[in-house]
Amino acid sequence: MSDFNFHHLRYFQTVAVMGNLTRAAQSLNVSQSAVSTQIKLLEERLGQQLFERRGRSLQLTEAGHIALDYANSIFASGDELVATLQAAGRQRRALRVGSLATLSRNFQLGFLRPILGRSDVEVILRSGSAGELFNALADLQLDIVLTNQPPDTDALSHFVVTRIDEQPVGLIAVPELVEEDLSIEERLSKAPLILPTPGTALRMGFDSMADRLGIRPQIAAEVDDMAMMRLLAREGVGIAVIPPIVVRDELANDILVECAELPGFMESFYGVTVERKFPNPLLEVLL
Repeated sequence: MSDFNFHHLRYFQTVAVMGNLTRAAQSLNVSQSAVSTQIKLLEERLGQQLFERRGRSLQLTEAGHIALDYANSIFASGDELVATLQAAGRQRRALRVGSLATLSRNFQLGFLRPILGRSDVEVILRSGSAGELFNALADLQLDIVLTNQPPDTDALSHFVVTRIDEQPVGLIAVPELVEEDLSIEERLSKAPLILPTPGTALRMGFDSMADRLGIRPQIAAEVDDMAMMRLLAREGVGIAVIPPIVVRDELANDILVECAELPGFMESFYGVTVERKFPNPLLEVLL
């Protein structure tokens, strides 16, 4: 395809994102007729209709969706090439890290510690939902995503999942709540519990264990943020079901105590990267 015109492809990508010829023309600072002509030339070159009109908007056809996937990949690779080669001559190299918003801050700090404080490294941290972060990773806006919920992988995905660490999960609370000597089953049945929200990896593991032990827990709070679970545990709201690493400082200072380690229950931490032509060399240090 030596005569393929990437100028046409850029116009197509803009129209696909905007969904409208007028807005796309304004974004590209050209006339609407020029955009329309470029799209028509691309359709002729590909032998496929890429859009169909629905009212005042343009909708991608099946061929259009395929073309957009390729366009995004092509231009993302170009951006990656420019950023990588421009960075080669700089003294400081950036590492862009995405982290699940609910992930333990202590784990994140421990993972990044080998490069923190280096004069030649700039760490850029971004938190968000799994969907947001994996999309940003696929678009090469991030170098790695830290998570305890790895993405689904299939033959079409380019994600590379590395298990970084795993931590036991314990029952953690202020000392007053755990003075009584109880078995794990009795404590889980009688004590108010601070649990992760349903659907999270930790919660699914806890629910599975509770079913196995025949326990119906008393739930004091369901929280989707580890930092908030730590604060609620410090306030004595209940016994938190969390990995000790989350409350490492509180345990060291006897503000909280771990009354039990839940048997056979671990939280795994993963680093998710994507196959790249020019991988960030800092990842070799961390992984």
